[in-house]
Amino acid sequence: MTIALSISQLTKTYASGLQALKGVDLEIRKGEIFALLGPNGAGKTTLISIVCGIVTPSSGRVSVNGFDIQTQYRQARRQIGLVPQELSTDAFESVWDTVSFTRGLFGRGRDHAYLEKILRELSLWDKRNEKIIALSGGMKRRVLIAKALAHEPEVLFLDEPTAGVDVNLRRDMWNLVRRLRERGVTIILTTHYIEEAEEMADRIGVITRGELVLVEEKNAIMKKLGQRRLTFKLKRPLPALPAGLEAWQLALSDDGHELIYDFDARVEHTGIPELIACLAERGVAVTDLRTTESSLEDIFVKLVSEASA
Repeated sequence: MTIALSISQLTKTYASGLQALKGVDLEIRKGEIFALLGPNGAGKTTLISIVCGIVTPSSGRVSVNGFDIQTQYRQARRQIGLVPQELSTDAFESVWDTVSFTRGLFGRGRDHAYLEKILRELSLWDKRNEKIIALSGGMKRRVLIAKALAHEPEVLFLDEPTAGVDVNLRRDMWNLVRRLRERGVTIILTTHYIEEAEEMADRIGVITRGELVLVEEKNAIMKKLGQRRLTFKLKRPLPALPAGLEAWQLALSDDGHELIYDFDARVEHTGIPELIACLAERGVAVTDLRTTESSLEDIFVKLVSEASA
């Protein structure tokens, strides 16, 4: 297993006293898609900014493909492509000129065919001679992606890449991400669209208040932390929970038409047969049963809530 990004005991305290990162340890494997989730102010952008050389860490060590970001800055930075959250482009440059210039900044020789390929993949080829100021917001976002890829980075950071963009760009973005991963590019993304992380990521990290509270394979997270919910649809609404059902910690819907039971599917005895029998003994008529599993969003909210308590 080759490590593309290694972070050890990384901290950042700003002059204001804000401790944005608290001893973060993380290793990201070459060729994987890693999703970093966290609420606003959790430290996601600070972490990315340190790795990309935009912010100086207070302590700790970061290396990209074996290059230290502080002692081997040029080699490390050349490994990285960054698509920032904010739109910031050379407004009066043409699309082609700004992408070509970015490639040159990283010491890459001219490669017309490669740049054309990137622009075509991002539906920018027909716009290559237009000034960026004349483009729509979605097209400017595509230009940022093209700039990040211009120097053929091995590690690509996507900081909220699809925030506020249209459906077409989001689809094109994730198709491109899949193709890059197939070519061995390591991709680290932050996103508020948890369903995207659930669909795309190999592993997921959850950060809150500057601390990584979880790093795990996506499927393992769902298996380890996911709960199931059994919903009983009632023939007649209940004004309150019947006595004698306290052991199951049931919830009653606001309209009284449903009983809700959350349980851990990993345990051998879920208590469901006993619950059904108990409901029958109390004359609670059930017309339907529905089982659902907790989503990644449910798990994320639970983890952040627990860490903030």
